[in-house]
Amino acid sequence: MTTPQPTETDVVRSSAEQVARSYFEAVAARDAKRMAEHWDPEGIEDIVPFGVFRGPDEVRGFFDELFAALPDAETTVDRVIADDKTAVVMYRMRGNFTGGRFQGLDAPNKPVEIRGADVIDVENGRIVRNTAFSDGLDFARQIGMLPPQGSGVEKALYGAFNGMNKLRMTLEDRIGGSK
Repeated sequence: MTTPQPTETDVVRSSAEQVARSYFEAVAARDAKRMAEHWDPEGIEDIVPFGVFRGPDEVRGFFDELFAALPDAETTVDRVIADDKTAVVMYRMRGNFTGGRFQGLDAPNKPVEIRGADVIDVENGRIVRNTAFSDGLDFARQIGMLPPQGSGVEKALYGAFNGMNKLRMTLEDRIGGSK
């Protein structure tokens, strides 16, 4: 019995998956330099709650800041799904926001858990684009920037927002403002 030879699609698929897994091994090691080595010089990292980062240096800068803010961050990969040139990685990152500033926020000394999914496009063994999805609202709640979901403070905040929105709409109707 002979072992079937991999097809070109299998090789490309395994390459995209291998790059994604290697990239997330660097994430788990909190090694932003090694992460940056996976990137094409023109690569684009779109981290939906935080912004767009272009090229390996900007990606590295973002993750250097993240790992300084969460010095004990632990990342685990829950699932990887790959096709010809794309890998989707579902992951969890847990840690304590006790280190440096992150995205302009001082450390609140609180634990955080970020669940996310990255859609990683690979060409010639390098990441050319990654769109990373996570729940920014949940992150803001965990660090105390927003009140807990369902709390009285959240209900009051929603009420104030809705009241301001109604007032704005009424004023626009009366004085002909822009919509």
